[in-house]
Amino acid sequence: MIDIKLIREKTDWVKEQLIKLNDTNAPIDAIIQLDEQRRELLQEVEVLRRDRKTASKAIGQQMGQLKKLESQLQKAEASGAPLNDLRAEVEMARIAAEDAKDKPRQMGERISEIEEILRQVEADLQENMLWVPNMPHESVPHGQSDEDNINHEPQGAPLPKFDFAPQAHWDLGTALDIIDFERGVKLSGSRFYVLKGLGARLQRAVIRFMLDLHVDKHGYTEIYPPFMVRSEMFVGAAQLPKFADNIYRDAEDDFMFLGTAEIALTNMHRDEIMDEEALPINYVAYTPCFRREKMSAGRDVRGIKRGHQFDKVEMYKFVHPDTSYDELEKIMADAIDVCEALGLPYRIVDICTADLGFAAAKKYDIEIWAAGCQEWLEVSSASNVTD
Repeated sequence: MIDIKLIREKTDWVKEQLIKLNDTNAPIDAIIQLDEQRRELLQEVEVLRRDRKTASKAIGQQMGQLKKLESQLQKAEASGAPLNDLRAEVEMARIAAEDAKDKPRQMGERISEIEEILRQVEADLQENMLWVPNMPHESVPHGQSDEDNINHEPQGAPLPKFDFAPQAHWDLGTALDIIDFERGVKLSGSRFYVLKGLGARLQRAVIRFMLDLHVDKHGYTEIYPPFMVRSEMFVGAAQLPKFADNIYRDAEDDFMFLGTAEIALTNMHRDEIMDEEALPINYVAYTPCFRREKMSAGRDVRGIKRGHQFDKVEMYKFVHPDTSYDELEKIMADAIDVCEALGLPYRIVDICTADLGFAAAKKYDIEIWAAGCQEWLEVSSASNVTD
């Protein structure tokens, strides 16, 4: 979530950035209105509390005056002195004391009323703030769609050349009996598959290879998180409410299934004050990922490219804000090292504003060339999500 001060102090600039992002969901005007209402209510409560404190002190003064007059009245009654004027003063003092007692009570009731309104205003403000994406970094290329992403020249191994027509993985995997689509559908429905034999071993080997590379060579600490986390962790990772329709969840308990290990890793140090000297903290985690991705017919629906369950190795860095863009380049280099080590042709994609995503201020994709289906496929994404 971005700082409310940014929206408050640079409203027009924020709206300009949202136009670049093609974002029409962020309710900036409602946020400004709620923020003003919240501050007015807080100010009113502060004044009432101060006045109640002053009024409470006045009670003691009025009660002291009443006791003094009552003592004088008792002495006058004992001496037989005239009492009419003194009795009138005592009665007036009693009325003043009761009024003094009533003022703090009335103020307390008003404070309670305002605090109830304030709780609702703050809840509404919080909900609206969750719909505001991160602001793009000035270096992010402007674009209207993913067609405006900047594709850099291929690197790594040269694009393969064949003297035959290469098969797509859905055909080759079936022919080699290492991917079983039919039984995956039988077990779980569409967009599920079963890896068999060497297919399963290859999956496991690649996961271990990447974990070992990032731990042993790049210095990351391996994390094995729960695959289910509480819903508030999705809020903390900027997945809710924006991507609620894409999340699998437990029907009875407040658990949601990870769509990426990033959700768990983001919240690893939730509500903690981090030691600046300990930064950067580099984590790497393997998790299965679960997503209710709904794809249009004919778009990335064949094979294993858009399954509801897939495995992923995630790198994550907690860094000092001043070095975050340097660390973004480092995490990119670590991801590229995987492609280089595996001898894969790859290219870097500089993501434009319209395709940037919700949490990222700047983002790169790494794509590899899939000869079988003759297309570049995203295999990694690196983002700086700032604060």
